[in-house]
Amino acid sequence: MTTKFDQDTAEFIEKHPTCFHVIAGQKEMLKEAGFCQLFETEDWELQAGGKYFAIRNDSALIAFQIPKGQWKGYSITASHCDSPCLKIKENPEMKDKKYTRLNVEAYGGAILSTWFDKPLSVAGRLTVKEGGKLKNLLVDMEEDMLVIPNLAIHMNRQVNDGYSYNVQKDLLPLYGKADAEAFMEKIAAKAGVAREQILSSDLIVYNRQPFSFWGGEFMSGPRIDDCMCAYASVRGFLAAEPEEKTAVHVVYDNEEVGSSTKQGAASTFLKDVLTRISEAVHEGNNAYTKDVAASFMLSADNAHGIHPNYPEKCDPVNQPILGGGIVLKFSANQKYTTDGYTAAQVRLLAEKAGVAIQVFTNRSDVPGGSTLGNISGNQVPVPTADIGVAQLAMHSSWETCGCGDAQQLMELTKQLFCL
Repeated sequence: MTTKFDQDTAEFIEKHPTCFHVIAGQKEMLKEAGFCQLFETEDWELQAGGKYFAIRNDSALIAFQIPKGQWKGYSITASHCDSPCLKIKENPEMKDKKYTRLNVEAYGGAILSTWFDKPLSVAGRLTVKEGGKLKNLLVDMEEDMLVIPNLAIHMNRQVNDGYSYNVQKDLLPLYGKADAEAFMEKIAAKAGVAREQILSSDLIVYNRQPFSFWGGEFMSGPRIDDCMCAYASVRGFLAAEPEEKTAVHVVYDNEEVGSSTKQGAASTFLKDVLTRISEAVHEGNNAYTKDVAASFMLSADNAHGIHPNYPEKCDPVNQPILGGGIVLKFSANQKYTTDGYTAAQVRLLAEKAGVAIQVFTNRSDVPGGSTLGNISGNQVPVPTADIGVAQLAMHSSWETCGCGDAQQLMELTKQLFCL
């Protein structure tokens, strides 16, 4: 059945439609809990029992809490805040004599058919000129302002036979008639700046539909992958009191496009932060190396639940279901980093937290995708297990998962952070 935590999760995702908004929302949660923001351009003075966080590019965050007594190593969760979507290009308006459309490109591996005939809006980051300096602002239009209309079946008889969508042709959102208000003028007005102040932007189209709780067991909404894990992890982080290890909550950007950015899992962001912590707190040679060797990470990114119409796509034995608890993910080719030892660690944590564990493996003849753990491990070689919440329609603009699973993920991460 639907829990209060499910409702809180849905509310957070609805109110934070882009990676920038997710990080801004978590920043406010951390500040309210007494965490102090650090900046990479400045020296850090860290204290035992201190609570801190750092942000990179407005779209990735690392928060950490240092125990009050002696400690060694880190307890880490990693998730990501980006989702497949449509990104608005520079000079976006495409006008003809009848309509105004917006020029977009695909970000990540979206299921393109799910973006049609839905109420859509626009949100993201603006870089503006203010007093001769650059300033970043977040903007969310918070209104139904776009739609991507399907072509009627009478004019596309093959649409149900496996149609191949062309983003440049088929996915351009309708914004208005030919004389519609200039798009960037409308964005500027919402942000409270003059149009000429906006020097550049990072804007996306997002699905405006609110979450639906249905059947007494399921919840559906946008951006469940992976904002649900990001939210559950920060809630577990804030609820914990670390004793023997420094608790570290990480939210990366750009997982959906390979993580190879300065704010992605392949970057030095986590390594940089952990190095600064170890050097500030632990004296002696190789402090960082010794702390990393004594650490453990949960890579939290959602998992594929068994599909009711396509059970043959699942492994014949390991078939996670929605609402069945946390999914522990295995892959022999190390697309997921879980091994026998780290799986045992997760099962021990789950037993202490009272959390159910189920297992996902790909069919042996179907290659799977990768996630954060194996990529981040190239920079920070920490024993890691890949986990997530089971869901359907991953990378759709409208995804489905089971009620109660997000709360179980929160309880599992809380147990990790209490070490």
